[in-house]
Amino acid sequence: MGVTHANFAGLDLLASAVLLIDDEQCIRYLNPAGENLLAVSSRSVLGRRLSEVCKCSSTLQSAIDNGLQNNWGYTGQNIALGRADGETLHLNCTVTPLRPDIAAGMRLLLELQPIEHHLAATREERLLEQQQANRELIRNLAHEIKNPLGGIRGAAQLLEHELGNPALKEYTQVIIKEADRLQDLMQRLLTPHRAMLPTTVNIHEILERVRSLLMAEFSEGLKIRRDYDISLPELVGDREQLIQAVLNIARNAAQAMAGQGEIVLRTRALRQVTLAKKRYRMALELKVIDNGPGIPEEIRERMFYPLVSGREGGNGLGLTIAQNFVQHHHGSIDCYSRPGQTVFTIRLPIEPA
Repeated sequence: MGVTHANFAGLDLLASAVLLIDDEQCIRYLNPAGENLLAVSSRSVLGRRLSEVCKCSSTLQSAIDNGLQNNWGYTGQNIALGRADGETLHLNCTVTPLRPDIAAGMRLLLELQPIEHHLAATREERLLEQQQANRELIRNLAHEIKNPLGGIRGAAQLLEHELGNPALKEYTQVIIKEADRLQDLMQRLLTPHRAMLPTTVNIHEILERVRSLLMAEFSEGLKIRRDYDISLPELVGDREQLIQAVLNIARNAAQAMAGQGEIVLRTRALRQVTLAKKRYRMALELKVIDNGPGIPEEIRERMFYPLVSGREGGNGLGLTIAQNFVQHHHGSIDCYSRPGQTVFTIRLPIEPA
């Protein structure tokens, strides 16, 4: 007897991954959060043994064996589980034996919760508060700095016209160019606060635009690989803001690799996702993956702050602007980085909360 949607409709809405397995350790049910966690579709894994879908640690496998043989429950923290794509997850796990009258043929319920989700939620809330305060401070400073800069530039131009010695104009040009550079910096600090212009957009058209811009800028040595889920529906958003957000992230990656390396643009669908404390039936997940040197450890916690940069000559605004634009779309952005691989993950709601 199989598991019907009606039998376990409530499990579909849970944020934690839930699997039901039988005596043979075959998967009989997998909820949407489980599909997201294991990066599989329930249709492709139902009826297959758990060991064929993922690699359980000895601790978790022992708990499953005891649950089947002795009807024992189990709760464990920081349990390793390997996904089919090679990624290792660290989870809080609960194994619960089921009574025969609850679900015929089902023996165990496995609930899996990524440790990173709990840590990330707490960290994100703390960082958002700090970043909001920083942004307001910098925005106010930018307003205060713009007017004096205009006066300095104007005075330098007047002085240049009055100088009799052409050689001295080199110095006034330094003043004018540096004033222009600071004016541009101030404008970029203020830009994220413009109003959104929402319309229906296709995420892959946005990614193709980003790809063409990067290939024009880094024409030799940079490889950009597409890994798209073309079944993704369109979403409502500001096309220019989304292009700028993805471009800032991908350009940072290309610059970190000095234009020599590979960037992967990957899209996937997610179901039953919580973003910005709201639950959505469907969301898209966009990953920008590079094989560069990684983000320096000393700035990873602060990399979304304004004016924080790990690259000489960088102004530290690219990621701040990207995060602002993603938040305008009620989405989330996070990053995992180590030498040889950096992954920025953007999640955006597709359907209303």
